[in-house]
Amino acid sequence: MLKDILYKVSLRSVKGNTGIDVTDLQIDSRKVSDGSCFIAVKGSISDGHDYIETAIANGAKAIVCEVLPAQLKEEVTYVEVENSALAAGYISHNFYNEPSLKIKLVGVTGTNGKTTIVTLLWKLFTGLGYKCGLISTVQNQIGDEIILATHTTPDAISVNALLNKMVDAGCRYVFMECSSHAIHQHRISGLQFTGALFSNITHDHLDYHKTFDEYIRVKKSWFDGLQATAFAISNADDKRGQVMLQNTPAKKYFYSLKTMADFKGKILENSLVGLHMLMNDSEVYFRLIGEFNAYNLLAVFGAAICLGEEKNNVLQVLSSVDGAEGRFDYMISKNDKVIGIVDYAHTPDAVLNVLATIKKLRQGNEHIITVVGCGGDRDTAKRPVMAAAACEHSDRVIFTSDNPRSEDPLEILKQMEAGVSVTARKKYITIADRREAIKTAVSLAVKEDIILVAGKGHEKYQDIKGVKYDFDDKKILNEMFELLDK
Repeated sequence: MLKDILYKVSLRSVKGNTGIDVTDLQIDSRKVSDGSCFIAVKGSISDGHDYIETAIANGAKAIVCEVLPAQLKEEVTYVEVENSALAAGYISHNFYNEPSLKIKLVGVTGTNGKTTIVTLLWKLFTGLGYKCGLISTVQNQIGDEIILATHTTPDAISVNALLNKMVDAGCRYVFMECSSHAIHQHRISGLQFTGALFSNITHDHLDYHKTFDEYIRVKKSWFDGLQATAFAISNADDKRGQVMLQNTPAKKYFYSLKTMADFKGKILENSLVGLHMLMNDSEVYFRLIGEFNAYNLLAVFGAAICLGEEKNNVLQVLSSVDGAEGRFDYMISKNDKVIGIVDYAHTPDAVLNVLATIKKLRQGNEHIITVVGCGGDRDTAKRPVMAAAACEHSDRVIFTSDNPRSEDPLEILKQMEAGVSVTARKKYITIADRREAIKTAVSLAVKEDIILVAGKGHEKYQDIKGVKYDFDDKKILNEMFELLDK
């Protein structure tokens, strides 16, 4: 019944009968059918309030909105609320029988590392013998069943429907990425988290949040809203790590490579074979590479301990798992032993981290050749900064298209070039065609050089003028290596 799914929703007024049955929930008027409850959400592109009449024409029996229409229909129940997006979270959670109360839901937020951390948690707890759910940028999973992801975090209705499926399938744990967009747009409102993790925060998404302070505030608001029964884990080495947990009622824990913390790590060796670390005084070999992955592993280790798992079992399983697709994925050409690395790095900090890792892995005088672009319709301020970082820490750089979306790729490349210093200008060339850029990088490489293809990682498409064309960095790099080896 409608009245049952309005539990915890901040109501302004109700016009009509709340005793009616609701068949489903929709925020897209085109998907409304007979008996639907349509929630009119104000989005960044369109306003659901403009489609209330369409929703009613398609069969909606209940309308949840912030502003009532001028003309009300007798056969429809209108629910006026303070915030439709927030209401959608609670209504969805109620409609799908409060799924987050029936599982242990752990969320991860931060600029970099979210996908790797949730993927590692899923692999760890699956390896420990549990059936688990995964909600990530790369894919969603219910046990071994893979469901392709369309957003880092789905909308409130979709995420609750997915969690409900996970409960029905017998999942005990669910590990979920929580982007700043999802927090701000209330896609995860109404969910009760068992635990929450913070990885780091750097320059990103300012096209959406406008200021860095607002970006921080949004992420912090999630921790502020946790239950006292939950745990919150933060990176003590990030300068905002302490601030994130400042006002949370949850139990606080920290992880670190550089200072005292609940979960303390030390890198003993970092090579292409993997990481050799001390983790809370236990010596462990991991298959993942790089300091940034040392942080990811510490976060995962901390979460597992907070979830009651035994330390030695956790480290044993964690030592055998690999990371997420498109996160420092590397391959080696057969003859010239050129190393190719595909990484999702699409922020200045992520590019710096990957290149710093590559530099540490270098055995001698191998050249680092970086192929990098910036996405269209996204934060423009990071473009010159990313370009400068790539040039500073590479021997050769090829600027190319990422996902230009609605923008002109050549204009994006000009904005990147503006960040390159006079002394670094000889280091780079610009090739707008991404396939051609990767091909050129391989042709420039000599024996044992290292090629980084950054920005798209796991993505299997290139978004150009609203069309998603098949494009896979790893596949193309492999093809070019095969040609090189002939």
